[in-house]
Amino acid sequence: MTAAAAAAPDGGAPGAAPLKQPPPGEPPKGPQASAEDPLSDAGMEPEAEGTQEARAAQRELFAHTPGFFLGDEARFGGSLVGGAQHGVSGGQVTGDVYLGGRTEIHHHGAPGSTPETSGEIPREQIEELAAVFAEGPAFTTALERLREERVLVLSGTHATGRNAAALMLVHRLGVPAVHALSPETPPAALSGALARPGGHVLRDLPLSRNRPLRDTHLFAARDQLAKAGGYLVVTVENSPHLPGVTPCPWTAPPAEDVVRALLARRRPADADALLALEPVTDFLADTGRHPAEAAAFAEALSAYDGTPRALARLADFGQAAVEKQCRDWLGDPDTGLRDKAFLISLAVFDQAPYVLAAELADSLFVHFERLQHPDTPPTIPVFGPTAEDRLALARADGEIRQEQTDWGPVPQFMAAFRDERTPQVLLTEVWTSHPSARPAVVEWLRRLARDGRPLVRTRAAAATALLAAADLPSTMALLVDGWATARTVGPRVTAANTLTLAQLLGAPVVLRLLSQWCNDGHWGRRWTAIRAFGLLAPLRPDLAGPALDALASRARVAASSQAEQNNLTESAALLLSAGQRRGEVLAEFVRLLYRDTPAVRDLALAAFARACDNDEDGSLVGWYAETGMYQADTARDMATLWRTALGDRAHTRPALNALQTWVHVAARRADAARALELLLPALVVTAEDRKRLDHELRTMRAEDGSPRPPMAGHLLTVLHPAPAAN
Repeated sequence: MTAAAAAAPDGGAPGAAPLKQPPPGEPPKGPQASAEDPLSDAGMEPEAEGTQEARAAQRELFAHTPGFFLGDEARFGGSLVGGAQHGVSGGQVTGDVYLGGRTEIHHHGAPGSTPETSGEIPREQIEELAAVFAEGPAFTTALERLREERVLVLSGTHATGRNAAALMLVHRLGVPAVHALSPETPPAALSGALARPGGHVLRDLPLSRNRPLRDTHLFAARDQLAKAGGYLVVTVENSPHLPGVTPCPWTAPPAEDVVRALLARRRPADADALLALEPVTDFLADTGRHPAEAAAFAEALSAYDGTPRALARLADFGQAAVEKQCRDWLGDPDTGLRDKAFLISLAVFDQAPYVLAAELADSLFVHFERLQHPDTPPTIPVFGPTAEDRLALARADGEIRQEQTDWGPVPQFMAAFRDERTPQVLLTEVWTSHPSARPAVVEWLRRLARDGRPLVRTRAAAATALLAAADLPSTMALLVDGWATARTVGPRVTAANTLTLAQLLGAPVVLRLLSQWCNDGHWGRRWTAIRAFGLLAPLRPDLAGPALDALASRARVAASSQAEQNNLTESAALLLSAGQRRGEVLAEFVRLLYRDTPAVRDLALAAFARACDNDEDGSLVGWYAETGMYQADTARDMATLWRTALGDRAHTRPALNALQTWVHVAARRADAARALELLLPALVVTAEDRKRLDHELRTMRAEDGSPRPPMAGHLLTVLHPAPAAN
């Protein structure tokens, strides 16, 4: 790296103008702030971040992170973000919904519409599937439940073969016909679509907070099926929107079973010999294969004719082929720097708009040119290869898809590698096998982290997380620590995102690092670790307890500034966005009220009030109305936290503000109104409790500023029930 580049703050471009120094005693402002600034650890107050910014940063991370970090549940259901699907509101969407790198096409009818609800699946199609179907470990249990209960909800992650299993379950019962129900069928209208005898499958039923599948819907369906002599299997993504329903978890059959089943149909005499081929054993050694991938491999294997070319095609399915391709791309001297820059940029922006990969590839090319030819000003050809040619080189495809934006879906030309393992392998290869490229890659990633586009910033964090998984010490020293110790919020958010995603990838010692940073001498590292713990819990609910313990440990030694106290509160509040296990997190919050120091108690109450004062999709009030109120322990813990916050003088006003938010939500949602009706009496233990709630409900105003809303008046009647007549 040149001296100019090394001196550039936070990865500024070589040759940039010197930074303007702030007046004595005043911290640097905006993007000029630097991790290398000698004043950065002088105890000065960091840039503050508000509640909305914290939640917005969380949404950006979930919305723009590549799907392989978050798993299929996040890519295809959005349920990690409090159960709400990105880009889907009100339970009604028309057109393509782009979620985390794939296009899901839903055509939800407008309320009151009557879609075509059923059609018979051709018998030949079912028989063809039955001939090659591999049951998997959950099939027998699911079949027994279906035979006994007549209706079964089969839940699982994407690409585990649950839809094929649904067809086979009803087929095994010997039904005369199998009918496919439209996924547009509203859960409340399900029983009305089951009048015909035989089997019924409703595949990929879309669920949301406004469109749950309740046990009452299944009771009505079971009654109708018993009358008609039918059976029903409903398949869903793993979802929290199943109140009262006990789904049957579906797990994929082993890849070897899928391959054997298809070979038994296509080439029964050669099955054992084909399975002994080296590319086949290598392929089956990967236990993470999806059934569709295994089936595609089996089709290729069934066409094997013994030639070297056919054997090479089989080998192309394996990880080794991806690794060799990436080594060849980067090591081939005949591949120009601009092409290599595009390959690396596409690895960062895989399954994102092509224009981003192309634009930022040229930025990386400039850094490469400066590194390789420091005495020659870099130039970028204004025109170059076509998109089709560049994608062909990268073994990638492009297609028009709908990209979700703040203003709604817009069509974009998206680019993606054909093998989804390529981005991880390529970035790891650059970082570990070509260390001479590191200075350029570091400068480029620093620039991406300062970009004004959320997608670009998030992908910079994701790419850095991949590098950290490959070489944590170097990545921390060259990128993450500089972001963590920056004065401004943006770089620290990028550092927190990076460490969060690195933990999801299984990078070593990240949890230990975060625990140490929670009490580090530099406030920036403390801020980063505190925020990373808040982000981790919704993605890894099993870490909610350790995350809360880490935040509490910092609160016990007293936060050094108001900004740090706010960050602790914001991060603890984010823990309550862990959709499927929020009840457990609430129980942990209650534990802190009685078994810890006053500082930790204050943290729990402040974070709880902050989490409640939110009416966005996936908010605590929505989850409680849909799920939590039906769980006795959760309802008790919720009432305990509300009652304690309202009765604590330091937290009464924030709690009352949050209560107003719940009342406004209850005015729009019947389930939230019912939840408040049941919750409110549990908040009254003393006359002072009743007086406080009475005053708040009588004096609150509607969201538009008009006098007391009708819902507040209704809740007053709940608070003061009329005496029973004799």
